[in-house]
Amino acid sequence: MLNDVRMNVLSHMSAGGLRQVDACDDHGVENPGPLFRRRLLLESLAVLAADAPSQVAWLARHDVVTEEMALDFDHAFGMAEALVGEGQLGRRVLPDLREIDAVLSAMSGAQNAGRWTREALSADEGWSQARRLARRVLMAELGEWQQPLPKISVVR
Repeated sequence: MLNDVRMNVLSHMSAGGLRQVDACDDHGVENPGPLFRRRLLLESLAVLAADAPSQVAWLARHDVVTEEMALDFDHAFGMAEALVGEGQLGRRVLPDLREIDAVLSAMSGAQNAGRWTREALSADEGWSQARRLARRVLMAELGEWQQPLPKISVVR
């Protein structure tokens, strides 16, 4: 299911008060710096940590499908090890991030299509587990799990 969705979402709001975007590298190719990459991870976690009604409202407000929450996390999770190495993320949160990734991956596939509905956000145990883990990571990194949900622009 995750691979079926191909949307590009650009974030415009930060989670956890990080508002600084690092400069691009000098090779002419955009290479977001560690503060920007940390912000993307924290924003994806803020969406996963939100209660189901807030998630549904966020999806409706931005006219995106439920899978977008997992895709955003997947993209940001790919940078987690580097963030630890750069001192931008605590190593102690990596097991929880890996578990979120495993939970969302286990929910993928055509046989699990019902788990990706907006209704499933409040009823499915996988979403509840991802929510608990995301909250735990945000608590460890920011001292509180409730964060503003990012404003996004969807490029279609």
